[in-house]
Amino acid sequence: MKALVVFYSLEGDTKFIAETISEELDGDIVEIKPVKQIPTGGFRKYLWGGKQVMFKDKPDIEPINVDLYKYELIVLGTPVWASRFAPVFNTFLEKYQIENKKIALFCCHGGGKEGKTFVDFKEKLKANDFVGEIAFEDPLKKDKEDCLLKAKQWIRAIKKHL
Repeated sequence: MKALVVFYSLEGDTKFIAETISEELDGDIVEIKPVKQIPTGGFRKYLWGGKQVMFKDKPDIEPINVDLYKYELIVLGTPVWASRFAPVFNTFLEKYQIENKKIALFCCHGGGKEGKTFVDFKEKLKANDFVGEIAFEDPLKKDKEDCLLKAKQWIRAIKKHL
């Protein structure tokens, strides 16, 4: 089964999990990169990120050179911002139509849980089959090894089921 992991990461947590999952799947990986990055520290990070979420912004993203049609499984990973997925996914999901795929979802949060992240993904990706979802709390700051193991076990179970 051909698999792709698509993720956005501001501070590295989501990237860490995405790389772990991609390696376990022996799949391809694509990082969504905004043309203009938001600040990574202090109050400005929350102000800009929260504003983008509340206004459902679609920030410009760097072009992604991948043919989504050749993948059976697509894993999407995002940090949780204001209880939702990162706004770059608004842009990505509008530009790159995903239909008739197996979709697995993961998110990384700072302790506030996943909020409406998975609900929002499922709403935007209705024409797909959802095969799993999982949330990680601060993988790089809390128990990195536990999160690594949790990610591997989760994707192995999905792979086995498919």
